[in-house]
Amino acid sequence: MKDDLVEQLMGDVLRKMGGDSAAPAAPAAPVAEAPAAPAPVKPCALTEFVGTAIGNTIGMVIANVDPLLHEQMGIDKKYRSIGIVGARTGAGPHIFAADEAVKATNSEVVLIELARDTEGGAGHGCLILFGAQDVSDARRAVEVTLSELDRTFGDVYGSSAGHLEFQYTARASFALNKAFGAPVGQAFGITVGAPAAIGVMLADTAAKAATVEAVGYASPAKGTSFSNEVIFTFSGDSGAVRQSIQAARDVGKQLLGTLDAAPLVSSTTPYI
Repeated sequence: MKDDLVEQLMGDVLRKMGGDSAAPAAPAAPVAEAPAAPAPVKPCALTEFVGTAIGNTIGMVIANVDPLLHEQMGIDKKYRSIGIVGARTGAGPHIFAADEAVKATNSEVVLIELARDTEGGAGHGCLILFGAQDVSDARRAVEVTLSELDRTFGDVYGSSAGHLEFQYTARASFALNKAFGAPVGQAFGITVGAPAAIGVMLADTAAKAATVEAVGYASPAKGTSFSNEVIFTFSGDSGAVRQSIQAARDVGKQLLGTLDAAPLVSSTTPYI
């Protein structure tokens, strides 16, 4: 009798111990980290700030330029206000965009400088200043320039090996005249190739493709900020200028493609 009672008690104890003993927990599955979201662009409340655009481009305006700055910058004092456009990458797209801004506003381009930049690449960045007697005109010139950049970057192609750039306008105005000596009112085009060796071939192709008039030729030690590119500018009949650019673009894409296996893609949407 006692033996049966002891066995029953022992069985109850063992069953309780088995029920209370938790099985070792399975290791938690690792949670995949979500990719870090890009840092949002900080808003700018400064009244001088106009906006930003492709190519690390920033636009600003100064309503009343200090007289000391007027003198040091060599800007005519009749321009109380200036619009400012600066970029790390581009130059050509920005100057063609600025040309549209001059046509659309009561402003004038008073300064164009090409910085040795392209964020470490083979070409230029830029600094463009608009002069105006009224701050609204200076601001509008900057706004038009920024809005035009999506179009003027359409025939810019870049890779780790270099870049190609093609620009066209049916009617050049004073920004292009100031930067490149373009004949005002005439069709005007530009080819840019980097490395510079490709730029030489683009220039020759453009010159042979149609009847155009050479306006300028810039190379690493002559006419550029010692950048590794060749720039050819030309004018003529609208159809001839476009034909020259298109022929040079076809050749340039083939040549730059031999240096980088990645396909060459337009920065935005081609417009020529």
